[in-house]
Amino acid sequence: MTDAALTTGIQTDDLDATLGPKDDLYRHVNGKWIASTPIPDDKARYGSFTILAEEAEVAVRTIIERAQEAEPGTEARKVGDLYASFLSEGFLETLGSQPIDPLFIEIAGIEDIHGVLRMAGRFERLGVSSFIKLFVDNDPGDPERYVVFFEQAGLGMPDESYYREERFASIRDKYREFLGAMFDLGGFAQAADRVQDIIDLETALAKSHWDNVTTRDSQKTYNRMSWLDAAGLAEGVHLSEWVNGIAAPPGVFDTVVVREPSFLTGLAHELTTRPISVWRDWLRWQVLRSYAPYLNTGFASTNFSFYGTALTGVTKQRDRWKRGVSLVEGVMGEAVGRIYVEEHFDHTAKAAMDDLVANLITAYRDSIAGLDWMTEETRRSALAKLEKFTPKIGYPAKWRDYSALQISADDLIGNVQAAASFEVDRELGKIGKPIDRDEWFMTPQTINAYYNPGFNEIVFPAAILQYPFFDESRDAAANYGAIGAVIGHEIGHGFDDQGSQYDGDGRLHNWWTQADRSAFEERTKALIAQYNELTPREVPDAHVNGALTIGENIGDLGGLAIAWKAYLISLDGSEPPVIDGLTGAQRFFLSWAQAWRMNIRPEEAQRLLSIDPHSPNEFRCNQIVRNIDEYYAAFDVHDDDPMYLPASQRVRIW
Repeated sequence: MTDAALTTGIQTDDLDATLGPKDDLYRHVNGKWIASTPIPDDKARYGSFTILAEEAEVAVRTIIERAQEAEPGTEARKVGDLYASFLSEGFLETLGSQPIDPLFIEIAGIEDIHGVLRMAGRFERLGVSSFIKLFVDNDPGDPERYVVFFEQAGLGMPDESYYREERFASIRDKYREFLGAMFDLGGFAQAADRVQDIIDLETALAKSHWDNVTTRDSQKTYNRMSWLDAAGLAEGVHLSEWVNGIAAPPGVFDTVVVREPSFLTGLAHELTTRPISVWRDWLRWQVLRSYAPYLNTGFASTNFSFYGTALTGVTKQRDRWKRGVSLVEGVMGEAVGRIYVEEHFDHTAKAAMDDLVANLITAYRDSIAGLDWMTEETRRSALAKLEKFTPKIGYPAKWRDYSALQISADDLIGNVQAAASFEVDRELGKIGKPIDRDEWFMTPQTINAYYNPGFNEIVFPAAILQYPFFDESRDAAANYGAIGAVIGHEIGHGFDDQGSQYDGDGRLHNWWTQADRSAFEERTKALIAQYNELTPREVPDAHVNGALTIGENIGDLGGLAIAWKAYLISLDGSEPPVIDGLTGAQRFFLSWAQAWRMNIRPEEAQRLLSIDPHSPNEFRCNQIVRNIDEYYAAFDVHDDDPMYLPASQRVRIW
């Protein structure tokens, strides 16, 4: 059956006839595009997400530039003034390191470890990196209250593996060169000695860091304790001096969650055994690397040479206006987002998304009800959690208040510091107050989505609700294969290896029977083993880390499988039309593949393999469908086809 009024939503001209969906679904759909589409010089990767991000960036630029003419003192004018302060490139060139010299003077006067701690605490309000990352979230053990979290930090490279693994030896050499160049720019003598001391210190700190698989563990990282107990982990160090530096309201640290307790102990050892001169240089280094993007060309380009070129392979720094837009979005993203929604969001999409979400929830409900490996006791708890999911679509119900944030059009570093202090006050100000379930943790103009286990919510910003993920004018199969699978993915995070440990109220506790948990873990281990065998084309000598990516892989697997069920629900028993020779099932899977289209540089591919909990896009596409029976039927895949995976090895979880 055909229906000329419908479109496939598939770029059929891009399909590679020489490489079929039985051979490589990802490259059948995207191979011609990948071969003919160079990665822009200022990007490490380029694909469906980044193309939409570019379009949103241009729209936001227009909003921000218009805000420069807004009435002084208004929220819009703050947006415009912040942008103007970043674009004042000529003025910044004349300043050199002058904006940060007062901090260097302060650091030079530090005489003991108490002074180091106070300065590290002050860094929270200055927008400078420190050795502890501080954030506020609802308490996993008591989700109706906020609590402060401490997380390991203090490293200048992406994570602890960069300090120990042989494959990163060349990056370590470039990091050393980068440190020396930055100290030279800062006007510090004997840069080589300072660099060696910092390398040694960070290498020691890295040994106390937990690896990125362990830091995913919701149980191991939930260590709620009193301030007295937390401070006791840092033996020989008065962490109260760090708190004094933050200038936090009384009582906010009475109870904290220390995600990696042994890191605090290791940090204390370094604080008490390293010379104060080394810690002074480490503090100087944090100032240099944190503020480099906001100083003159020398600092900014040197910073880019490492964090851009060395780590990700990007050869050109982003245009200044793009970096300015990123700064504004990071500081006042919802102020911009409110206007973006008014001007660019098709509100009819929200109603269509409501229907999609409802069908996905129904499909998950049906699937959970029919699981052959789950007992009735656990099934009831899983269904109870599903019923409590909260979807958020488009934009927040209420917008963030920026009235307390002070911005100047001619003081970029001052603005960065004011923004950091404003954010510290906003976050710590949550302690003792009711949970704000209307808060969003992405802006509406973000091309992404997320699941928040503590709130048991799935969130879809306005900007992702467009082609190739969603298009009201196309046939439902393509929408379910793309945005439907994204919705399913985010719901799936509520039932992945970590999200499944939270109940429907966001509380971290075990609602599983032991037998059901074992059956679940048997399936997740099989999926881990599948991904451990995969090597991306860009880095053929490196493997995917199945344990690091398992949560996202479960989300992808459940998301696509449940999206298919939801598509069938949307048909209400009718047969899907054949459009341009493609069946509904074929359009569904081709749309899934199209959504993951991406070109990536080898350096970026290597970096992401090391730190990113998401698998490479080619495997998010191909390895998932290899586990779904409907894919085999859609394209008549048999055991002599490259994409074939024996039925006994296919993993089905939800």
